[in-house]
Amino acid sequence: MEFETNRSLDALAVTLERLAGAASTLEQTVNRLEAQQGVLSGQVQKIVATVEQGGEMPITAASDRMAELERKLREAELQIATLQGQATTTVGGRKTVSSATVTLLAKQGISNLDSIEAGALDGALQSLSMEQRIAVKSQLFRAGLLG
Repeated sequence: MEFETNRSLDALAVTLERLAGAASTLEQTVNRLEAQQGVLSGQVQKIVATVEQGGEMPITAASDRMAELERKLREAELQIATLQGQATTTVGGRKTVSSATVTLLAKQGISNLDSIEAGALDGALQSLSMEQRIAVKSQLFRAGLLG
């Protein structure tokens, strides 16, 4: 029995030595982590200070930039208005008709497409089917020749 007690005490002593070594290692790890924490928080403060100093724009530069942007906006709005005016003029002034329609109307005696009378047009299209008459009239309407 005494032999077993000595053996248990020896095992307990070995376990205590291991625990003491583990506690020492944990202490060293905690000290290293605290040191890293201090270094990292110092770096973050430096980054914040750098951003605050470099992020400001002088007031005169900001007002110059704003004036330039307003000028470009006015120019763009003027260009848009000009292009919209041109588009309206171009679409309203279109006078193109397919050659087949021109040939068909010429066979019926309508050669001047600038002034087509409704009666003359109906007479010229009388020989066509209803679908063909609608197609020719829609072409003339799209070309701006019918009102």
